[in-house]
Amino acid sequence: MATTNADAGGAQVKSAVRTVELLEYFAGSPGMHSLAAVQEAVGYPKSSLYMLLRTLVELGWVETDATGTRYGIGVRALLVGTSYIDGDEVVAAARPALDRLSDDTAETVHLARLDGTNVVYLSTRQSTHHLRPFARVGRRLPAHSTALGKALLATHSDEQVRALLPEALPAMTEHTVTDREELIGELRAIRERGYAVDREENTLGLRCFAVALPYRTPARDALSCSVPVARLTPAHEQTVKEALFDARDRLSLATRRL
Repeated sequence: MATTNADAGGAQVKSAVRTVELLEYFAGSPGMHSLAAVQEAVGYPKSSLYMLLRTLVELGWVETDATGTRYGIGVRALLVGTSYIDGDEVVAAARPALDRLSDDTAETVHLARLDGTNVVYLSTRQSTHHLRPFARVGRRLPAHSTALGKALLATHSDEQVRALLPEALPAMTEHTVTDREELIGELRAIRERGYAVDREENTLGLRCFAVALPYRTPARDALSCSVPVARLTPAHEQTVKEALFDARDRLSLATRRL
């Protein structure tokens, strides 16, 4: 039977969806993986999965190990990710504010964006202290367990949060808020005081403070400062909060024309 244009279009869309899903699998699963492991994760027929992987290897989106039997994310993905960061106007506008925030706090600071139920780190400045958190651009973390995510979720209505998040939330540490309604109660408090706090909810030994950037409603981006609990005094906490508010105000002015 002849293939119609509609059938061909459907096949092309299916292939595109599988390609994106496959790349997202590798992005979320660092390291090298066997064909069987990839097939079990994505559920595609092994023959079509193998052909898709070989095509992506040839194009540089997927790499193989020395044996040619294990697969991982390729360098092309890095190039595309870098171009996203390089071309983003908010990231560019945030550079002076992040530099100032880093100088004012001497701590690790971040700019991140809400992506579904996660936050993705767009830019970071590392603390000069020996004891400091690890952070990297492109890192994805659950919004409900981070100060960045909670600051952004607080700019949504309670109903919007209920539609976005499941009732039971995964625990990242023993301190993570795992009940959606409890989290919504905390988001109401965040709206009132203007900043969010992660009390070792994502990483033990680390407390984070964050403010949403109001250039869009609901907010899409937020700034944060991460401080090891061992170094956090009441005076330093106050300094961090004031520096975050100052950085938010500076960046709000810079993004008015975006």
